[in-house]
Amino acid sequence: MTAFRTPQVVLFSPDVERAAAFYAALGFAEVFRTPADGPPIHVDVELGGYRLGLASERSTRDDHGLEPVVAGQRAAVVLWCDDVEAAYRRLQDAGARPVYPPAPWLGRLRIAWVEDPDGHLVQAVQHLADG
Repeated sequence: MTAFRTPQVVLFSPDVERAAAFYAALGFAEVFRTPADGPPIHVDVELGGYRLGLASERSTRDDHGLEPVVAGQRAAVVLWCDDVEAAYRRLQDAGARPVYPPAPWLGRLRIAWVEDPDGHLVQAVQHLADG
């Protein structure tokens, strides 16, 4: 039986270079790019051992014959942190649009929501000391 390994999520973007720059500003390191020269059609970035793929909407259609969903809140990147308020500001400084300001949740977490430049949700989450 084949074993699966190294899961990753791929987000579709009309501007892969812009998306890669946004996630790089958050501390993600670029680990893959194609093509090596010119505008990329796919970039992988990694943070804390987790890989996030950024794929061109056009390439996904033209190269793979797929119809990616490119509008609406269709996925969320969750980033754990020690200070949600600071993370919320940093995300906006990097180009994210605010969606929901920092607030307690479940009595043990503090969360905030933004949208990346392509409209994907990004959630900053912090464990509360009392939770």
